[in-house]
Amino acid sequence: METPVFEEIDPVSDCDCPGCRHWRSVLPHSPAGRAPAHPAAHRVLVVATAATATAALGAGQAAAAPTAAHALHRPGDPGGPAAQEPDTPQGPRAPLHGPTGRPAGPAAGTLLPAITRTDIIERAKTWVTAKVPYSMTAYWSDGYRQDCSGYVSMAWKLPTNEWTGSLGAFADRITKEELQPGDILLFHNAANPQSGSHVVIFGGWTDDKHTSYTAYEQTPPHTRTMATPYAYWSNSAKYLPYRYKGVTSATTTPQAGGEPATTDTPDAPETPETSGQAPAGAAAPPASHGVPGYPGRAMFRPGADNPYVTRLGEQLAKKGFGRHYTSGPGPRWSEEDRRNVEAFQRAQGWRGGAADGYPGPETWRRLFS
Repeated sequence: METPVFEEIDPVSDCDCPGCRHWRSVLPHSPAGRAPAHPAAHRVLVVATAATATAALGAGQAAAAPTAAHALHRPGDPGGPAAQEPDTPQGPRAPLHGPTGRPAGPAAGTLLPAITRTDIIERAKTWVTAKVPYSMTAYWSDGYRQDCSGYVSMAWKLPTNEWTGSLGAFADRITKEELQPGDILLFHNAANPQSGSHVVIFGGWTDDKHTSYTAYEQTPPHTRTMATPYAYWSNSAKYLPYRYKGVTSATTTPQAGGEPATTDTPDAPETPETSGQAPAGAAAPPASHGVPGYPGRAMFRPGADNPYVTRLGEQLAKKGFGRHYTSGPGPRWSEEDRRNVEAFQRAQGWRGGAADGYPGPETWRRLFS
């Protein structure tokens, strides 16, 4: 008996009919454009020898199952390793160290996707929230490889899965003093990529002396964010700061839970409002219905040192959200403050970017009301 032949057919990528749009939304791993077919034929199981097979199985013989080579990973399963899928929306499933093991980069004339710093950090937070397991071979449901360079590729919204040897080609070298949220610290060991190579996303300074910063990183066992000594825990001198070439300024946009996203102005000079220091002689914001006035986001950024941080911490502890403090609330903004605020925000039912640990006006109102 001839074994039935199974074939996968995908739609072209540039068709804008309702069917194509639907399949592109529900099948994020679909390598559209691989075969010239319409969604009417999408995921069609073609049984080339159906008649022959039917006759052979008519006498009660059990049907043979498709071979493992035809098994499909369902992209909707979060974090499934999708090893059987031939490629992803970010291109072929290249080896960890690139198709040739040598640094590559965008082709000449390639227009890189523009993205704001706010969006980079928001995208980075999605993996932190999901606790994406670390893997050098598995791919998350968004199509990006679950290692450190795949994480940066995802956060920067790159069209390909890059590695430590190629990320630098998508970015410009900067100095430590120029680092801003969304930039990276990259260590690529060219002599032996598997020995020490790593990359983390810079989330902002945690102290005014710039000795520690919030790092977003993909590392075993899963994605995390934590205060990290500059430039890194090990091989510190080998980590170099880079800035994605496609980064742009951001504007304030609303998000779930009533908290607007932080406005980024990456090229603006530092002022009291952006540095976290209260302007000299500035009046305290007015109270409303017993709730003290919200002083603004700048009071709660990495490096901020002011009385509002102390007031916030004391109120968090009073409300039962001070478990991350090790020595009590103080005037300097810390990772302990951020984690306590995040716990409070999650208690409100907020998720994702709305529970980032940085108090906006709605967090402040609920905390003090």
